[in-house]
Amino acid sequence: MLTTREPAVLVLEDGRTFTGRAFGHRGTTVGEAVFSTGMTGYQETLTDPSYHRQVVVMTAPHVGNTGWNDEDDESGRIWVAGFVVRDPALRPSSWRSRRSLEDELDAQGVVGICDLDTRALTRHLRERGAMRVGIFSGDAASAPRERLLTQVIDSPAMEGASLAEQVATDTAYVVPAVGERRFTVAAVDLGIKSMTPRMMAERGIEVHVLPATATIEDVRAVEPDGVFFSNGPGDPSTAEPQATLLREVLTERIPYFGICFGNQILGKALGFGTYKLKYGHRGINQPVLDRSTGRVEVTAHNHGFAVDAPLDRESETPFGRVRVSHVCLNDDVVEGLECLDVPAFSVQYHPEAAAGPHDAAYLFDRFVDLMTSARTRDTTHGEVA
Repeated sequence: MLTTREPAVLVLEDGRTFTGRAFGHRGTTVGEAVFSTGMTGYQETLTDPSYHRQVVVMTAPHVGNTGWNDEDDESGRIWVAGFVVRDPALRPSSWRSRRSLEDELDAQGVVGICDLDTRALTRHLRERGAMRVGIFSGDAASAPRERLLTQVIDSPAMEGASLAEQVATDTAYVVPAVGERRFTVAAVDLGIKSMTPRMMAERGIEVHVLPATATIEDVRAVEPDGVFFSNGPGDPSTAEPQATLLREVLTERIPYFGICFGNQILGKALGFGTYKLKYGHRGINQPVLDRSTGRVEVTAHNHGFAVDAPLDRESETPFGRVRVSHVCLNDDVVEGLECLDVPAFSVQYHPEAAAGPHDAAYLFDRFVDLMTSARTRDTTHGEVA
């Protein structure tokens, strides 16, 4: 089957080229080349808004055997800029499948490439770092390589990119609590995945999802018991409006929980810097140490930036003491922050990982505990007054 496919070429910004065959939509795409080590969950990966403007290289050699269903999307569309696999499945074999992976990629205009050495490509990205890339298939693949390389180099870099507003909802909406409503949360959508409000709703939380441009007045209007900042794409150094909002939330001592981009914004709001990782963490098999319990969790990651905070001591910030609560065991990257004097914490990874693992789902319960403690504190203070 692969021998009947049209030629395609992948061009990295450092000039290295890989030839393969067209997969998905035919045409041209550019973005940041990153690799994901997940063995499963490609549908969740493709529909995760955090992958906006990124070309995802799958390290698993065989992709597409479960096809595409109508239940596992993490958003309303595919967000990746391009998709790279070694061996695409000839046909889906899952009873849940409604169409093939390639049919869905083609229908949504996502350009991909297959039948190339993804192991060599991944090793190159590990050694050289994430970089811009282009995939060219069909007629575009026959253009001179110098012209293709120029297209790649002229494409925007991820550093300095402000992308959350491009993937977030334009209008607020509500995900009702399952069963009795126990709490109300204002969730700022920076690229939120559908599983996130669902997991909060299962815990009796009514989730008001707000646009990335939400202000403190928008948050107050919800009368929330807690505030949540989601995952999302782009460089956290550009997220000053969201960091300003979070500082106001912390000042008002509203319980806060952040995931991924929400962790980086908490770091920024507290006064820490952020930096770009060489090739990032992406996949569903990343070991993280919870320093408060000593427990090691296998976790899902999708981040190319990290918070620059000291691991060996508590830090003094404008909002009191803060400590690094979680650390990646592969490279000592900060994977969580905990405020000791205001009710706030965050993690860099994804406890809502629909495709697994689910080691970190307890963090939503920790958020519930934080809101419960704050409600008890406010009630007690009210009685004293």
